[in-house]
This record gives sequence, C-alpha cells and structure tokens, in this order.
Amino acid sequence: MNDQKLEPGLYIVATPIGNLSDLSPRAAMVLGAADVIAVEDTRVTARLLQHVGSRRPMTPYHDHNAERVRPGLVARMATEAVALVSDAGTPLISDPGYKLVRDARAAGVTVTTIPGPSAAIAALTLAGLPTDRFAFHGFLPAKPGARAAAIAEAGAFRGTLVFYESGPRLGATLAALADGLGERDAAVAREISKRFEETVTGTLAELAVRYAELEPKGEIVIVVGPPGEAPPAAEEEVEAALRDALARLPAAKAAGEVAKRFGADRKALYARAMQIKDEAK
Repeated sequence: MNDQKLEPGLYIVATPIGNLSDLSPRAAMVLGAADVIAVEDTRVTARLLQHVGSRRPMTPYHDHNAERVRPGLVARMATEAVALVSDAGTPLISDPGYKLVRDARAAGVTVTTIPGPSAAIAALTLAGLPTDRFAFHGFLPAKPGARAAAIAEAGAFRGTLVFYESGPRLGATLAALADGLGERDAAVAREISKRFEETVTGTLAELAVRYAELEPKGEIVIVVGPPGEAPPAAEEEVEAALRDALARLPAAKAAGEVAKRFGADRKALYARAMQIKDEAK
C-alpha cells in the first residue's frame, strides 16, 4: 500500500513495452499514489497495477472518448493527481495524449513526466544504424497513394527513419519503403524487452522479401538507415550555377553561394568565376 501523497497535477508515466520489471521505482510510486489513472485499456493497465500492488482507480482515455473525457480530467487535476499511461511505452508517442498536456498547461496545471521505455528509442539501440540524427514517423498511412507520398516526404531527411507497424501490414510497408527509398540498410525489431525479442537486419529489399508472406506477432518497429552520400554534381551543372550566380553577384559571393550549394571548392570556383568575367570582356 503506497501512503505517499502526490501534489495535484498531471503525471505522464512511461510503462514497460515488454518486461514488467522495466517499470522504474518512481513510476511504480506514482501509479500507487495517483488519485486516478487515465488509461488506454483498463485490462492492460490492470495487469501492470497488479504487478506493483496498486489498486488505484482507472478511467478510460483513448481516441474514441478523448474529446468528451478531457475537460473533466483537466478539471480534476486542480485538486487531484492524475496519472496518464498508454498500454505500453511512453504516452504521447504515436498517440493523441499531447492534447491532454496542452489543455492541462492552458489551465495552469503542473505537468510532470516520469520517463522510461519507448519502443522507438529501444529499436534505435538495437538496429546498429546511425543515431546522431533520426526522425520518428509513427505509422504510415494504409492507402498506397498516401503511403507513397509519406515515404517520399520522409526520404528527404538525411538521417535514420523510425516507423511503427503491425504484423499484417509489415510486408507491404517494407516493399513500399524499398520502392520509395531504394537500397538502404534497415532493421525490423519486434517483441522488444520480451522473451522472444528479435531484430532482423538487411537492406529494405531483403527485408521486404523475408516478410512478404510472414506476419510476425507483436509490436514492430522499422528502422531505416540514412541515404548514402549524394553523387557529386556534374561539372556542367556547377558551371551553369556559377554563371547564373555571376549574373546577380560579384565573383567572390557567387563562388561562395555555389560552393555552399554543391559542396565544391570555393577557391577553385572563384578562380573560374574570374576567368568567366575575363572572357566576357
């Protein structure tokens, strides 16, 4: 029985994505002391509360009732400690919980986060792909046209990409990613922190073939490595850009602009710019 009293406000509590032992002591304390816990699915969270010996009341808060329930929850935060959890992982990651935080802040409510597991971050650590720059895109659209457009938009980012996916859609999504992004290294991580945790690596095309007929169970994260280095621009393209810049700018500034755009040598471009000016006399 937890006799610790929490100050009124909203507590965002990260919960395990697999192994229940991943719940932090601080998260367990909050779940044992909150006046009410807002949950996606009472059945899922009930198992977690049983694990930590908590009997705090729960109230459903999910996509289908959020608009109706949110004002009442925010009102309760003025005098009560309200904990927010998702079925697994960190709330607000690929779910609409941000609206509850936004409205709580607008009402002057204190918002506290109890950080912990996140499938996206865990998959990044397993994939063996660059992590200095990454972008999280959640679930891609189900319709092929919208999915292709989303992949094209994501592909413009020169870093690692992270997507969530379900087993039945995995093969089609990997095939679409291979078509839209080309030969990039990737990883499929699933059942993270559970008994049958698995991470499979390869190119997008190789993974698309592997999962074409296979529908693995569990929560799935796709991690896609960044594109390779862009091929150097053709000399004709750089020359054309330099001549265009010279029509607008002095030689030094024109050379600087083109050097920055193409990653070319500024001194060499300046020398060429001076040659072009001499030829024009």
